[in-house]
This record gives sequence, structure tokens and C-alpha cells, in this order.
Amino acid sequence: MDNRYNRWLVCLLAVAGCLSLIFVFIPRQTSARTSSEPYSSWSDYGGSSDSMSYSSINQINKNNVSGLKQEWFVPAPGPVGRFSFNPLVIDGVMYVVGKDDAIYALDGATGKQLWAHPVEGGQPTNRGFNRWISPDGKDRRLIFAVDGYLQEVDMNTGETIRSFGDDGKVDLREGLGRERSEFNQGVQSGTPGRVFENLLILGSAPGEMYGSPPGDLRAYNVKTGKMVWIFHTVPHPGEFGYVTFPPNAWKYVGGNNDWGGMSLDEKRGIVYFPLGSPTYDLYGADRNGANLYGDCLLALDARTGKRVWYFQLIHHDLWDYDPAAAPVLLTVLHAGKKVDVVAQATKFGFLYVLDRLTGEPLWPVEERPVPQSDMPGEASWPTQPFPTAPPPFARQKFTLDDINPYLDPEERERIRNILVNARNEGIFTPPAYNRDQIAVPGEHGGANQGSTAADPSTGVMYVKTYDLPTIHRLTETAPSHRSTTSGTDEQRGYARYMQTCVACHGLNRARIPFPKEMDLSHFVARVRAGKGEMPAFPETALSPQDIGFLAAYLKNPELGEASEASESSHIAAPPGQKRFYGPFGNIYRAENGLPAFTPPLVVTGRL
Repeated sequence: MDNRYNRWLVCLLAVAGCLSLIFVFIPRQTSARTSSEPYSSWSDYGGSSDSMSYSSINQINKNNVSGLKQEWFVPAPGPVGRFSFNPLVIDGVMYVVGKDDAIYALDGATGKQLWAHPVEGGQPTNRGFNRWISPDGKDRRLIFAVDGYLQEVDMNTGETIRSFGDDGKVDLREGLGRERSEFNQGVQSGTPGRVFENLLILGSAPGEMYGSPPGDLRAYNVKTGKMVWIFHTVPHPGEFGYVTFPPNAWKYVGGNNDWGGMSLDEKRGIVYFPLGSPTYDLYGADRNGANLYGDCLLALDARTGKRVWYFQLIHHDLWDYDPAAAPVLLTVLHAGKKVDVVAQATKFGFLYVLDRLTGEPLWPVEERPVPQSDMPGEASWPTQPFPTAPPPFARQKFTLDDINPYLDPEERERIRNILVNARNEGIFTPPAYNRDQIAVPGEHGGANQGSTAADPSTGVMYVKTYDLPTIHRLTETAPSHRSTTSGTDEQRGYARYMQTCVACHGLNRARIPFPKEMDLSHFVARVRAGKGEMPAFPETALSPQDIGFLAAYLKNPELGEASEASESSHIAAPPGQKRFYGPFGNIYRAENGLPAFTPPLVVTGRL
């Protein structure tokens, strides 16, 4: 390979149809203060503000890891959703979510509880916390959100800091330029933000449906809770990017949000946001245009929120291709010079490597023609940006030749029929009307949330990627908004299924572990424990009554789906616009548990 690429090694691993668990062991600190050595503590989400997910501590290594023994154990709730909690370890104290979703401070050496802080209204930010410590070390704050309210506690005592916001709370639904009555979902993200100087910089998770709130980026003063700056990710009139949407789209288009992570260059005061798709994410006739800042890597001045640069990875997203992995900040040797870069891995298998100061790609990115939509009213973008290097790290097609030869003949024929009859033209195949469309590696595949890490001492970047081919079929039938508190058991179970399960199992209820002969106790055990990709659902996520309703629906789905309403949102569509919806199911694993395609792809290479 050209020696231009020989100084930055990128290791990439594709795992077929499965998720991994990553365990980070952090030895006890030997000093009273956190070590000043870089990457020697785990005091930020992902280890450090640059999202490196790296520890320089070498007490545990490949020679002694086999001898590790459990020193202490504290039960913690299972993850609500697909992602696990990331504790913080600061000065030998571990901060976690524990029993009853309370926040606990534990002695890192013994597991002894130092304090507990109960929360009201739900689970705290379910992937981790932020922390802020004053220069003199006397003011120490743990920052989190619950039920859409930003809150802080004293790290020494666990007591609520009442001087923050309004009696200790800041409503994250305020200040977005729309009436709260218009929102059909909250804005709190499961991923914490980044602290820079006296600012907490936040993304959001406003949902992906019609009527979702905008994903504006905001910074709050960590001492007062006052908003210091806001960046409109769906541009307002007069702002750069406004013309990439129809007029007044800023009043109804949502999304364009950072939900998977962000990275901070503390030296330069620049924060890098991988922004997701605008809503609705599988059909965009009401948002024709390139749709800035959707699917952009966006660099902002951390102190002011002013735009430094942007690079759009997808124009007019129709695939839910949010760049969900946090950007990685590295220094590489390029054309004989050291260059500070930001590397963004994507769901669709490309790694974009850009100059951290200018946003210019290190290697050419070509706008290439892509398949066009046949959906009524849709105007898909004619080209998409293809990086010429490095090569894709994920499978980007699923053809007849890729079907796993070890499947049973009947299963092989079933998958063959799906592929033959579907629209299947690669990663930018638009969703189709009343016809299957194949998405590979799929919106739950590729490099998703929490899937990147790097070693700053070697320049090695690691990308964890999945092959999860998905079927989409656009229809005019809206997802359920039936109440989970009224109707028959089957109808209430259907409503809960549409809220909790449909994103992974689809409208066709694929891979549901509830044949009619299955005992209810076994079903409850499966839901509580999880299996494979399916997470465990504690009672805080699904009550025993909810599981009973789900079981009733899954045994008799026709009773639950009867008389379903056809409109998904109380927010009216723009005049003259239809709405289409994207039910989908997974085909990445056959009925016997084997991958539907040939064995996993493993890619390693030098840049």
C-alpha cells in the first residue's frame, strides 16, 4: 500500500449479528488526588473529554488479567434501552446508578457506600454522568438529568445543589423555540455532555418521528444553570443553512441532534458533534433539500457556540444514518507532516478523516450518483459523499452470493426470496413504497453508539462494527399511539410493543421468543434477563403488568392490532403533504440462530 498511509493504523472488526460487552478495570488510585498523568483516571464519560476510551494504567495487563478475582460486588439495575452505564472514578471514588435507580458514591477499593442520592421521575442519564470541580477543589459537582430536568449534587455529600437552576432543576424542554405542547417526546439524552471550563455542553434525544423537537445544541453555566449559548441545528430564518430546507421547516422539522457522544479539544476550545438525521428519518418530502446540519460532523467554539466548520456526511438522510459513534481526536503523520485530525466512523461503514482545524478531508471525498427514490413527493439527493480512503470497514451489500451456505435449505430459500423481491442497490438504496428495501449494514449496524476507541500512544484507532441488514417498507399506516392504560389486555400490550419493542423486532414481530405454547414464567425470565442483542428490562422499564399485556398481545396479535388509529402525531402535516412511515424488521439472523450471510468480515489496515 502507498506509504502515505503507513503511520496511522486503524483496526476494525465486524461481528455478525451480535453485541459485545466491554469491561473496564480501573485500579485503585494510590494518591488522594486524581493523577495528573494523561488518561490515568476515568473522570469523564468515555474516559476523557476527547472520547478516547483509553486508560494508560498498566497494572492490569495480558500477563496477569487471567488472575483477576472479584473483590466486591454491588448490584446495579439493568440498562433501559440498548446501552450500559459508564461509572466515573475520581480520587478513588466510584459514582454509579444502583438500586432503585438512585445515585451512589462507592469506595473504589472496598465497594463501601459513601452516600446515596434518591431521584424522582425516572432513571438518571442512563449512560453516565458529568462532573465539574472548581480550581481549588472545594466545589465538586456531579451533573445528570432525570425526566428532562438537569440537576446537580455535591460529590462529597450527595446533597442536591439548590442554587443550580430553579431550586436545583433546569427544564431542558425550555428554550427550544417551540411550545412544549407541540413536543411528542422529551429531549433528554441518555448520553452525558462535556464540561469545558464553567460550561456544560449538551446534545439531546428528541425522537425520530413527525413532531419531534429540534436537536439544538446548548451550553449551560455549571454554577447557575443558566443557558449561555444555543446553536440551532435546524437553521432559523437568516441563519446559514436555512435554504437547505423548505421555508418554515424550522417550525416543524426535528432531529439533527447529538445523542451518541461528542468530543472536546480542550487545548483549542473546540467541541465536535456528530449530528443525526432530521425527522422523519425514513421519508423526507416535507424537508426537501440537503438538510443542514443533519448528518454533519459539526465543530463549534466551546465558549460561544459559534460555528467553526461543518462537514455533511449524508445529504437529505432517508436511512437513519446518524453518525452515532463519538468522533476520535488523533495526531497522524500525513504527507510528511503531523496533522491533528478528527475521525468519524459511521453506521454505513465509512470512516471520514478530517483536519481538526479546517474540516478538510485528508483524502479526497467524491460526490457520486446514488439510486433515487420512487416515493410520492420525495426528492432524494442525487449524490452522496464517498471517501476514497480508507476503504469501508463494514459490509455494504447483501446479495444472493452472500447468503450463508450453512443455513437449512428452507431458510436459505426464504432469505433468497426476500432479496430477489426487494429493492437492494447498496447502502444508499432509498426506502420504497409497499415494497421491501434492504439496508446493509442497517441503521443498527456499522459503527454505532459507543463503538470507537483509540490509543494516543500508538495512534491506533479501533472501530467495533456490526452487520445487521434490515428490511424497510414505507406505508401510510402510522405506528400506534394507543394508550397503554386503556383498552383490552391485547390492545394495551400492542401499545407497549410499539413503544418498546418495534424498533428491533419490527411490525412483523420477528424473533419474538413467545410461541403460543411458551409458559408465561419463561417469557418473563427472558425479558428480565435479556438474551444476545436483546437487553434486560428491569421493572423500571417494564412493569410486571406491562409484561402481562405484552404476552397477551403476542399470543393473539390480531386482537391487539384491531381498530388501530392511522395518525401518529397530533402535529399537523404541512399543507399538501402526505406522511409515510417506515415499519421494518431484521433479517440478519436466521431462525436457527446462524447469521443470514456468510461469516463476519474482519478488516485491518494502515492509513
